[in-house]
Amino acid sequence: MLRPGPRNLITDVDGILVGNAEDWRVRSGVTVILPETAAVAAVDVRGGAPGTHETEALRPTSLVPGIDAVVLSGGSAFGLDAASGVTEWLAAADRGYLAAGFRVPIVPAAILFDLANGGDKRWGREPPYRALGARAAAEAGRDFALGNVGAGLGAAAGKIKGGLGSVSTVGDDGWQVGAVIAANPVGSVLVPGTTTFWGAALAQPGEIGAHAGATMPGPLDLDLPAEGRLGSHTCIGLVATNLALGKAEALRVAIMAHDGLARAVRPAHTPFDGDTLFVLSTGRLPLPEPKPMALARLGHLAADCVTRALMRGVYAADSLGDRPGYRSLVAASQ
Repeated sequence: MLRPGPRNLITDVDGILVGNAEDWRVRSGVTVILPETAAVAAVDVRGGAPGTHETEALRPTSLVPGIDAVVLSGGSAFGLDAASGVTEWLAAADRGYLAAGFRVPIVPAAILFDLANGGDKRWGREPPYRALGARAAAEAGRDFALGNVGAGLGAAAGKIKGGLGSVSTVGDDGWQVGAVIAANPVGSVLVPGTTTFWGAALAQPGEIGAHAGATMPGPLDLDLPAEGRLGSHTCIGLVATNLALGKAEALRVAIMAHDGLARAVRPAHTPFDGDTLFVLSTGRLPLPEPKPMALARLGHLAADCVTRALMRGVYAADSLGDRPGYRSLVAASQ
């Protein structure tokens, strides 16, 4: 039997911690996923406008066997500096890949575009992301808020407010799968002309309120923002599992997990998005035989968690600037 974990957060996966930090003046923030020990990881990038750091280290053919943290950040290219703050924090804790007697933290990162959300980006020569990254790492724990927090603070989901979402699925067989997503797509998460999420059929009780399921209207519009607002966007996130995976197996799960974005956003993986998903394995439970069948099941659960987490992040987000929050949109329609 499968069900949401006790927190219904990615931290229901044993060994996973999450921390968030925000700068409300800038309207941007950072989310850090911190495994308690180095973990196997992979990444798959499907968007046309990605911004990433250290993703080459995750290739199955690359040297390092695991990573020490993953960073999701606002700020476009400026936000990549958040990984440096997390690297410094990990080094101070003597964590990292041992090379020639030195501990070198391995910290992949991905960013989303939130520069045009009305926040004050006049930060001069010192963007806030390095400090935000270190602060988010220091705040990492099992409980964390959703919506306008961390990398989701400045996010927009098409024409409404985006946010940070997370969910989990656990099974009686000991399987644990969870996702955390910063929802910032250029496409719409709602069926045009309704307040129904595209992925509503996958939502679990309490995740997106009572607005699950609706009759599709006639001819479907893409419901994209006006051309002048088509900046770079991006959904970025991470799926974690307690199942033991190699780097190639984790990559297959990351590829399958992108189906979750396509179920939740229309259109997904556009030239304007940098859609990037990481997969992280804490390796606390052996992957059952036959492994290809287990991977197929795991990838399916990962995709479902991505859809649910994306919707939950949008549902939890409050209105900010000129982007109405989903719940205020629903209230206005009643």
